[in-house]
Amino acid sequence: MDSVRRHLLKVAGLFAASRAFANDQQGTTMQPSPVKPRHVLCFLGKDEGLLHPPKAAAKTIADFNFEIDRTYSQAKPDPHMERSFGVCWDRVFPKAWSEADEAAVFNHKAVLYVLSPPMEQQKTIAYSAAALRIVEEMIEAGATAVKGESAGVAHGLSRWMQLARDCKAAAKTNQGLTVTAAMGRTCRLAFAKRPLGGDTYNESVGFHLVGLPDIYVAKSRGSDRDAVKLMDEIADAMAERGIEATLRDRKLALSREQDYAEGDFKFNPYGIIRIGA
Repeated sequence: MDSVRRHLLKVAGLFAASRAFANDQQGTTMQPSPVKPRHVLCFLGKDEGLLHPPKAAAKTIADFNFEIDRTYSQAKPDPHMERSFGVCWDRVFPKAWSEADEAAVFNHKAVLYVLSPPMEQQKTIAYSAAALRIVEEMIEAGATAVKGESAGVAHGLSRWMQLARDCKAAAKTNQGLTVTAAMGRTCRLAFAKRPLGGDTYNESVGFHLVGLPDIYVAKSRGSDRDAVKLMDEIADAMAERGIEATLRDRKLALSREQDYAEGDFKFNPYGIIRIGA
């Protein structure tokens, strides 16, 4: 077992809170939600072999307490996948997918869903890093396309593999292996979607998968690219300095109000930060 894998297993069970969560898990007086986020990973493949991952990948799934959803996985194409991936492709990172990735979605013959356990806030980064490890091993085992259902985000296979490498590299510090802000940022780039254009705000979805509130930026502040830059800046600050300190310094507040119901995988139990004009 390699050192990063061993470390993630340890962190998922025994985790000393990082700065983002130390003493300020909800950041303000907002009452905590009982909802715990979950990853839903969607894999596409060339044949029904996808539904039976090889021993090494199956062991990784089990070791991190993830599970295969046998109810919705299927050994046949899903006619909705082409449209779903079309909506979910990451349009922020340059060339995040290719025509070959689009063709893989169009030509898929099987669908596999893998679920994480419900995640405590302090363990979201560790479990998200584990999710990236599973993505990496499933691609190596032959998966042809991958989508994070909990936020509705997809990348091409090359981008997924780069994110997995970046995450492993970010765990290594001069003090040894640890959960770092850089790790959390990589997981956020992997599994969160931004910007989603609402009537009034450009919105993020999926920041709860790294233990952070989502960020809504008023459209009147500028372009969607400007909104992404501000979302990432504030999320990075929360990961480095803590949620409460960042909100206080920027004179921001958390709100529970959001469009997603508590039973929705996109529901953020840590709240929403709205930034006005």
